Amino acid sequence: MNPDICKERDSATFQTELLTNILDGGADKTARRREIELLVINDPDFQHEDLNFLSRSDRYDAAVKKSSMMIMKMRQHGISDPEEIMCYKSVAKGSTHEALGLHYVMFLPTLLSQGNPEQQEKWLPLSLSFQVLGTYAQTEMGHALSPPIKAQGHSAQQHAVWGETGVRGCVHRGRPEPLDLHLGMFLPTLLNQATAEQQDHFFMQAWNLEIIGTYAQTEMGHGTHIRGLETTATYDPSTQEFVLNSPTISSIKWWPGGLGKTSNHAIVLAQLYTQGQCRGLHPFIVPIRAMGTHEPLPGVVVGDIGPKFGFDEVDNGFLKLENVRIPRMNMLMKYSKVAPDGSYVKPPSDKLTYGTMVFIRSMIVSDSARSLSKACTIAIRYSVVRHQSELRQGEPEPQILDYQTQQYKLLPLLATAYAFHCVGQYMTQTYHRITGDISQGDFSQLPELHALSAGLKAFTTWIATAGIEMCRMACGGHGYSRCSGLPDIYVTFTPTCTYEGENTVMMLQTARYLVKCYTQASEGLQVGGTVSYLNEMSQGRLQPQPVSARPTVVDINDLSCLVEAYKQRASRLVELAARSLQGEIQRSKSKEEAWNNTSIDLVRASDAHCHYVVVKLFSAKLSEVGDTAVHSVLSSLALLYALHGISQHTGDFLQAGLLSGPQIYQVSQRLKELLSQLRPNAVALVDAFDYRDEMLNSVLGRYDGNVYENMFEWARQSPLNRTQVHSSFHKYLKPLQSKL
Repeated sequence: MNPDICKERDSATFQTELLTNILDGGADKTARRREIELLVINDPDFQHEDLNFLSRSDRYDAAVKKSSMMIMKMRQHGISDPEEIMCYKSVAKGSTHEALGLHYVMFLPTLLSQGNPEQQEKWLPLSLSFQVLGTYAQTEMGHALSPPIKAQGHSAQQHAVWGETGVRGCVHRGRPEPLDLHLGMFLPTLLNQATAEQQDHFFMQAWNLEIIGTYAQTEMGHGTHIRGLETTATYDPSTQEFVLNSPTISSIKWWPGGLGKTSNHAIVLAQLYTQGQCRGLHPFIVPIRAMGTHEPLPGVVVGDIGPKFGFDEVDNGFLKLENVRIPRMNMLMKYSKVAPDGSYVKPPSDKLTYGTMVFIRSMIVSDSARSLSKACTIAIRYSVVRHQSELRQGEPEPQILDYQTQQYKLLPLLATAYAFHCVGQYMTQTYHRITGDISQGDFSQLPELHALSAGLKAFTTWIATAGIEMCRMACGGHGYSRCSGLPDIYVTFTPTCTYEGENTVMMLQTARYLVKCYTQASEGLQVGGTVSYLNEMSQGRLQPQPVSARPTVVDINDLSCLVEAYKQRASRLVELAARSLQGEIQRSKSKEEAWNNTSIDLVRASDAHCHYVVVKLFSAKLSEVGDTAVHSVLSSLALLYALHGISQHTGDFLQAGLLSGPQIYQVSQRLKELLSQLRPNAVALVDAFDYRDEMLNSVLGRYDGNVYENMFEWARQSPLNRTQVHSSFHKYLKPLQSKL
């Protein structure tokens, strides 16, 4: 054990185990999580060569092998609880992706949520036994966005289970795998959009991985704008079949995980045509590969899209359909229906389309916390092991975390990781509560959940992505090495800024809800939930406040005062954006043009709203902490998070009269004090996340702190070191030397 890191742990002012229990939700959950982790770590079947030294083909092969082994082992151990499945997957897959991801994450969920009983009876047994291996082909070359998945009643509860077993395995602690979309999208969609008959037909096949599914929504030409998706499904009443086509190059499904080589089925989002009319997007279960041979079926052109920025183990694919016929029962018909004669029955409510996209975005918020916390763990541990330069001439080189600049880089990010953890828990709990309301026919809170999940998805992923990169740079040159684990965390996490809705568009969706609520509040109607602050609007608040005016914040050390300041900032920016939009409309411009001309203000308003929600939730979480020492350190983290946010947005707080000029200076000074105050607890705070070395997969972030010895051993494993003289020397360099 490195003596520096031992000294850090000895200096902690609180018991790390108590904080770990709080993060896990109780000591019993911590114990069970660790028990499951050991099942994987002690299993020789999960030992493998370092994937950093494998080709992409070999990495995919290893991921499929591990995915298959993981499913078999979980069933052998009787692990069925969603939380325990997530835990097992997160350790088993390490840094690999899963070949059957979209089968679980998209294909099975769509089958369950949109298939009718007859369809589920046919397809579920095949999918669950892996005879049918599915993907989800919605995205085309020209179009893409989140799927319009429906969730109601009992299906919503099942959907949550499958979403957790798949998506949480995908996004919580490790990198995605080829099976993730099968578990996290395919199965939940079956549960939520398939009729009982369709579930009976498809679900068990998908559960047993006879059907391996993915979720094909995004197209080459469209992503976020789902109404622009071009894939068509035309009903032929003479045969009672749908005929699916990719009519343009931009309509080719593009990006679904597990589509390229793994899945044999896809839930395809396509424009439904029946009786000469376009009925909009609907999900269809489309076989894409033969069940026995796994060869592509007639009319199906499918493959891998090639190397990407990351996700090397996942076969993100393309899908082109040419007159592919599927039975009528393969349209998921829990809500929308097509009768044998082609007549169409609309869904009972458009609000049903929110379900799965809200769930996935809520899970991404939790992933923001986990990915950032892993990066902070690596960077902070390394920063107490690494010694550099001199503070005073002739004295030993200090730990780089002793430099105030290093603390300023990392400790606010650590506070952010804890803040996002609180928000992730809130979003998960809120999602389950509201889906319970939906099962009783109450849709009243669904619009806010949709808006909040969209905004927080964008807010947290933008910040976490930048934070992970900051952690890498804080590790100096060694952070650039794959052995640090930071490049893998970054390239795996950064796509969250664009998948499940591009972040700017997500912020604008939230803004649309905020403007609507502002309008209602300004007309005297009461709004609730996280936007209830709009009820407190006062006339003339938009006027800049005089410097001499009494600021809103009385004490910058009082979290409740800071929460109020963030609330007032959000209220002001929402009002500013709404009035700006109204002014644009009044200048005889179309609503669409006015919206575009106000979009910068609208995004700022959404950002301020989300920032307020995060500060409020982090502050509220403190009331649940009973241990005095843990409460003290978490309070310091929460204060650091709130004050750091003010320091990044001083103009907003000054212009609104929420803080005075001298108080802004006090904020800067208090920030420095908090950095010094939290410095002795930095390692203990990252230890509380309780990431095993096998999950961090980082030489720099090792628990024992023995960085340099293990870095040297890691480098020696490079395939380039298998020979002392590389063949290229004799082929190219030596002949060149003889000619010069």
